[in-house]
This record gives sequence, structure tokens and C-alpha cells, in this order.
Amino acid sequence: MNQRSAISHINKNGALLVFPLNNRKEPHSLWSAFFPRKKLRWEWDESGDNRVFDMWTLMKRLSENKSVVYSKWYQGRATFFSRELFTALVCLMHAVGNVEEALSHEARDLLDVLEQDSPLSTKELKKATDLQGRLNEAHYNRGMKMLFQRLLIVGFGEVDDGAFPSLAVGATKLIYEDLWTEALGLKPKEALETVERFFPQGSPFRKAFEKTRAEVEGKNG
Repeated sequence: MNQRSAISHINKNGALLVFPLNNRKEPHSLWSAFFPRKKLRWEWDESGDNRVFDMWTLMKRLSENKSVVYSKWYQGRATFFSRELFTALVCLMHAVGNVEEALSHEARDLLDVLEQDSPLSTKELKKATDLQGRLNEAHYNRGMKMLFQRLLIVGFGEVDDGAFPSLAVGATKLIYEDLWTEALGLKPKEALETVERFFPQGSPFRKAFEKTRAEVEGKNG
């Protein structure tokens, strides 16, 4: 279990959760790729599975490896994409309209800050957008969820800015400038062929993507 083999699994599948959802077979995960017959147990005491901790550590290291793309995309859970698939998804997301115009006020403010300076920690981003404190927690979480789902931001490494390290996030167009440029120049037909290959109709990942894409299209009239 190392970065090289993890990247190979991600490229083969197009997208993988890090940990499975309630040990379900779908959506596919890195955990099940490495340990196909091992159920995930979240116990963190002495009786816990050290492989869970090892996978968590691998996830953090891999999040700043530009060979793949890290996001909190699927149901807010850690998700890795191959560059090929992520590029195709960005292309198709923008093919239905202006993605940024379809954002909420909070999401727009968060993206404006990240497009000026990326990546930032949770603490830094909340301070820059005046979304600090418990009363603003829900607004912050909703805005970030929207940006991750629309592929406008990505996770990139960790920052130690409190009791626990927090995920650093950045605007996709800044962190992956080459990928972003390629996506906006890609023909939607070619992008769809790539998405069909990795996200077949009816799969959980495809349903999630099409739902967000429909929301963007609806907000654009």
C-alpha cells in the first residue's frame, strides 16, 4: 500500500472513495482495492486495524500529489480522481452553463478568496470570508459542499492550524491550471466518452454527477 500502487488503482477506476460507505461494494474505494475481502472497522483503540491508520496517512500524502486529484466530492467524502476523468467531468459541468453563476452567496465568496490565494486551511478561509464561529458553520459547510460538487475546488495537503491538522483547499483553476485549461478546450462529445467509460449509467458516481449537473443547468435557466 503506497502512493504508486494507489495512483494505479485510481487511474484504472477513474475515481475511488478512500474508504467504503458502510462496507458496500459500490461506490468502489481504495480500501476495497487494497483489501478486497477485508471489512473496514473504525476502532481507533489498541484493538483497531492499523491498516485504517495507514490508509489515512496515505490519503493525506496522496492529496498533494498532482498525479491524481483529491476532493470531498461524493457525499462530502474523500474521493480521488484520475486526471483524465476529472478533466472530462469539468468539461461536461461547464457544458451546461456558467457554473460560477449558479453558486450561492456563501459559495461565491469562498471561491473568490480561493481564486486569489490557494491553497488555504479551514481557519484561514473562514477568516477571509467572515464565516468564523459556530453560527456560520452551516453556511461555510454548505458553500464548500457546493464548490466541491461542482469541481471548482480541490483538496491539496494539510495545514496544522489548530488542535488537529485541517485539509487545505484551493481553486481548481489555480491548483490544476493545466488540467482546467485542457477541460475548457475539450469537446463535450470526447468528454462524455471518457465519463461513460468510468461512470456507467446507473452507477452511484454517475447519478451524483448528473444530479449536480442538472442543478447547474436549471439555475442557468
